[in-house]
Amino acid sequence: MNHTPLTPFLVLKGFASLVLGNPARQKTVRLPNLNRTLVIMAKAPRLGMVKTRLTQNLPVAAVTGLYRCLLLDTVALAQSLPGVKLAIMCPNSDREDLTHFLMNKVPVVAQSGAGLAAGLSSVFACFTASGSEYVIAFNSDSPHLPASLLEGAFRTLATHDLVVGPTHDGGYYLVGAKAGHPSLFEGDGMGTKSALEGLLTRARTLNLSTGLTEPFYDIDVPDDLLQLAAELQIAPGRAPETAAWFKEWGQAVAQLRTGS
Repeated sequence: MNHTPLTPFLVLKGFASLVLGNPARQKTVRLPNLNRTLVIMAKAPRLGMVKTRLTQNLPVAAVTGLYRCLLLDTVALAQSLPGVKLAIMCPNSDREDLTHFLMNKVPVVAQSGAGLAAGLSSVFACFTASGSEYVIAFNSDSPHLPASLLEGAFRTLATHDLVVGPTHDGGYYLVGAKAGHPSLFEGDGMGTKSALEGLLTRARTLNLSTGLTEPFYDIDVPDDLLQLAAELQIAPGRAPETAAWFKEWGQAVAQLRTGS
């Protein structure tokens, strides 16, 4: 797939100090005098290490291939937003493999610490350091999300300290802020039905005003996969790499529907 060239990032002291900005491009941003960065939370697409809940119903090779396609389509979605800079945040052990997988066309930054909560803390410690940045951390498995929803999330940050995108299962698919809040993700039950509730509770404790985007779904369990299959059958252009995966693994996905 084609990738739009990206502004280079200069990594200092383990984090990224952004060498950003093309003044002409900034004029296209609806929120004036602001820099906008979308950071995709990702893992290296290694066999048996991604989307493990789906491996109970599908071959490991199929699930790993699915994750590769979801990530590529998510990157393409992010690159479709005008005036938005893009980066990947990942565990340190995944940085080299992800850089190679994305052919050095997306800046990949290693997080500080282990786990998704540490990764999210790293995103905002890193990318809000300039003091003039609107930053959204976004998961790597929702390429079917409308681009307008991401644009709306950035607009929400104009009037709120925090923006959160809820998932239907009690989690969240994005979180955005204009500053780092070190305790915001402490004790976060990532991957649990209480993840959203816990985040919003800590936001209230920190006196952060919070805006919510439209609820959506990501791809964690077979029902999510079946919903995405139905949507991409009607509009494969929304996530073409993933739509191609469904064609290859259509029979296995159909068995999920029948429970056989």
